Amino acid sequence: MRTRQFDWKPGIGLSWQGEAGFEPDFVLYFGSRALLSDPACYDSLRQTFPHTALVGCSTGGQFDQTQICDDRVLAVAVGFHESRVRLASVEVRSPSHSAEAGAALGRQLAALDLRAMLVFSDGLSVNGTALVAGLQDAVSPMVTISGGLAGDGAAFERTLVGANAPPASGCVVAIGLYGDHLSIQTGHAGGWTPFGPRRVITRSQGNLLQELDGRPAFELYRRYLDEEDLRALPGSALLFPLRIEPQGQTGQDVVRTILSIDQASGEMTFAGDMPQGWSAQLMRGNSARMAQSAAEAMRQAQPRASEAEGLALLVSCIGRRLLMGQCAVNEVEAAAEAMAVQHALIGFYSYDEISPHAQSGFAQLHNQTMTVVTVSETSDEA
Repeated sequence: MRTRQFDWKPGIGLSWQGEAGFEPDFVLYFGSRALLSDPACYDSLRQTFPHTALVGCSTGGQFDQTQICDDRVLAVAVGFHESRVRLASVEVRSPSHSAEAGAALGRQLAALDLRAMLVFSDGLSVNGTALVAGLQDAVSPMVTISGGLAGDGAAFERTLVGANAPPASGCVVAIGLYGDHLSIQTGHAGGWTPFGPRRVITRSQGNLLQELDGRPAFELYRRYLDEEDLRALPGSALLFPLRIEPQGQTGQDVVRTILSIDQASGEMTFAGDMPQGWSAQLMRGNSARMAQSAAEAMRQAQPRASEAEGLALLVSCIGRRLLMGQCAVNEVEAAAEAMAVQHALIGFYSYDEISPHAQSGFAQLHNQTMTVVTVSETSDEA
């Protein structure tokens, strides 16, 4: 397996210098909506890699081993020795079609030797929970599904995804990875601290939370947030996500963050489904714990293949970057330092993260979480 990292900057172009004998199987690229809206970016990639699968998405910031940047597009070229790659994409214009879109992607890529899928989705017109469920239902439970939903910084206006075409809204793309030589490892961690009592979701519809313990859901935030945080809602809610968990199933918890609030009705819309009957508990975090959790996610995903080269794809939530501010680079550096094998590390800040749950092993939508997937190849001699 071979990987090479490079970037693209407006007015300068690609930093790629070419490499004899290296024709990548795919290129991943991540950048702000403004950067990816510039036709010169995709045109440069396609001219440089005429026969390579090109996949990218808009973000809330992109990063490599040492830095978070907003002024240029970061990219990595990936080529396999023994494994193969397929690309599939679908268009989604309504959240209600998300499960169908996921199933369609899964059917396009399903095969006996499918080992993993890297998934990148529009971040605003898709129900991420339903999308992941559709993907998981369409392929073997042994297939690792990882990736994330595209971002638009803190604007939440429009997100872009590119699948062998200029990035556009409403697109979901998956890269299928095939073959017995692949080694895939994943990890995820939040770093959030629960506080206050657990409550029961007594009324909800999809990602709309209506009641907790029979009371309007927003009463929970009104009770615990101070006046300054209440005035800053819904933006300040990124700093106070909810941990939800099925009743009686310890270890199956996931984190959910608020998208919008109807203070009149007390209903809140979350970035992921809020199943009725599950428990819910407020959480808060700090920069130090965020960095520690990023390192933990990387340790969980340590590469196990003998080959030195490989890919480490990290997807972290935009809420984490907003919470940490200038300290956000600490979680990037912590993850890089925890990587025992120095793979090509690239990542982005997303609206939601996709990774297998540590307990169930099934793909799940995460919020406010650092997720890591490492991809490498074993050699014939290994």
